[in-house]
Amino acid sequence: MEQNGRIVKAISGFYYVQLPDGQRIECRARGVFRKERVTPLVGDEVTVSVERGKGMVEEILPRRNSFVRPAVSNLDALVILASEANPVTDPFLIDRVAAIAGDRGVPVLLCVNKVDLKAADTLIGIYRRAGFAVFPTSAETGEGVDALYEAICGKTVAFTGNSGVGKSSILNRMDPNFSVKTGEVSDKLGRGRHTTRHVELYCMPDGTCVIDTPGFSSFDTDRMEPILKENLQYAFPDFAPYLGGCRYHDCVHIREPDCAVLAALRAGKIEPTRHESYVRLYESAKQLKLWELNK
Repeated sequence: MEQNGRIVKAISGFYYVQLPDGQRIECRARGVFRKERVTPLVGDEVTVSVERGKGMVEEILPRRNSFVRPAVSNLDALVILASEANPVTDPFLIDRVAAIAGDRGVPVLLCVNKVDLKAADTLIGIYRRAGFAVFPTSAETGEGVDALYEAICGKTVAFTGNSGVGKSSILNRMDPNFSVKTGEVSDKLGRGRHTTRHVELYCMPDGTCVIDTPGFSSFDTDRMEPILKENLQYAFPDFAPYLGGCRYHDCVHIREPDCAVLAALRAGKIEPTRHESYVRLYESAKQLKLWELNK
């Protein structure tokens, strides 16, 4: 008997599918997915067959969006967590993930955590001026957590960010029933211990669904999905007011004359770190061939 449900956890080749009646079924995926190089993701709406309490993922229903890292699908928004306290978040990490979300049309919320330890005025200022919704929070004191929760209420969102920044602690603040494990940050290495080791979706009574994902480091950015260089400019929403205003229609906004984006940068209307991230991503995207996206 086949039923529809949603994948709420994925770990070691097993997919845990929640059925409409609330029952959670442990499933494997049909071998055809491997042949087609399709991986079921947390957030997927799927059709499963169930026999003797075990299930098989038979079909993945059409996705609204999907990501490789974090490995999730069907998001209404992506919450990126960052901090200026230990571990300090490199703005490039934020920009890399935000660009991927922008390329897929998924809104980004930036949660700057640990403001009880450091005010984080630099990060907050950069991204508010860039037009992002920014939520300063403290998982320790609860500051700002209600405002963040109000922004995601009723939506399906994923929480992602560098290790140790406090994703699980924020989730526990939102709802103690999560009981998500948290770990200390290594003073020596300046990064967190990976307490979240798999991707899992948690639903609250009001219908808000949050996906907790493993933390990543700066080295992980190379494993994130690429963006074609032609599309990259559109993944930076703070560039949008200036696109189409350049002298050359194929301007790439790096060193071309009469570039509207560069003029906005010089005028202080675009944050320097944002443009630096764009240039860094563009240089990487130049090496990408269209066929590589379809491997």
